[in-house]
Amino acid sequence: MAHSGRRIFISAIAAFLAIPASAAEIQHRTVYRVTLAGLPIARAAFLTQIEDDHSYTIAGDIKSAGLADLVTSISAKTSVSGVVRNDRLQALKYSLYYKKGKKARVYEVSYRNGDIISATTTPQPKRPKNWIDVTPRDMRSVLDPISGLVFTGDTKVCSQTLPIFDGETRMDLVLSPKGDKDFSTDGFKGKAVVCGVRFVARSGYKKGRKDIDYLSKSDRMEIWFAKSDAANVYAPVYVRIPTEYGMVTITAVKYGSVS
Repeated sequence: MAHSGRRIFISAIAAFLAIPASAAEIQHRTVYRVTLAGLPIARAAFLTQIEDDHSYTIAGDIKSAGLADLVTSISAKTSVSGVVRNDRLQALKYSLYYKKGKKARVYEVSYRNGDIISATTTPQPKRPKNWIDVTPRDMRSVLDPISGLVFTGDTKVCSQTLPIFDGETRMDLVLSPKGDKDFSTDGFKGKAVVCGVRFVARSGYKKGRKDIDYLSKSDRMEIWFAKSDAANVYAPVYVRIPTEYGMVTITAVKYGSVS
C-alpha cells in the first residue's frame, strides 16, 4: 500500500475512534483493536476532554502491531480541538502526525464556522499529473475526521451524509440504516445502531488509485454507533472496512470515563 494509501487508512481509523464526554471537565478514554482478516495490525487509544466553557479536545495515538509491525513500523498522533455548538462538535484545529519507518509527515487544518481556512502538509508532497485538486467549494461546510463522527443523542445517525476532510483527501461518507445489533465491551453493553457506509472520494487523491476505487465500489462497509447515556451521544464502537487484502475491523475494547 502506498504512503498516501496508508495515510488515508490511518485517517480513517482516527475518524472512527473518537468518543466524547459531555459534562463539564469529564474525561473519556477509548481503546481499540484493529485487525486485518482476523490478525492484529494496530492498536489505538483516544482521550477526550470537554470543559465547562464548551470547548473540547480529542487526542489519539495509533501504532502498528502484530504482523504489520514486523513488516514496517507505522505510528500516528492525531488531535482536534473545537467548541460544542448547536448540539454538534465543531472543530477549530485538526492535526495528524504520521510516521512510516523513518519518514514522517504532518497535516494541519484550521476551520472557521465549519469552513476550512487553511490546510498545510509538511513536508509538501510532490503531486502526480493525475492528481485531483481539492476545490474551494469542497472546503466549505466540512467535518474533521475525528469529532465529525460523534452525534448528539437525538440524531438520526444513519440518515445523513458526512463531508470529511482529513488534511489531504475530501470524501463523503454516505450513511444508511441497517438496523441494530447487540454489542458489549469494557464499559458498555447494549444495542448498537448499524449504518451501512458508501465511500465517495471527491478530491485530494490520485485518479485511478486502486484502493480508493475498490472502496468506492464496495457495499460491505459498516459503522456501529453506541449511545453513551452519561454523555448523551452516539459514537462508533465497531467499524468494518473492506480492502483488497481482506476485511479490516476496528473494535472498541474499552469505552468509558476516566476516574
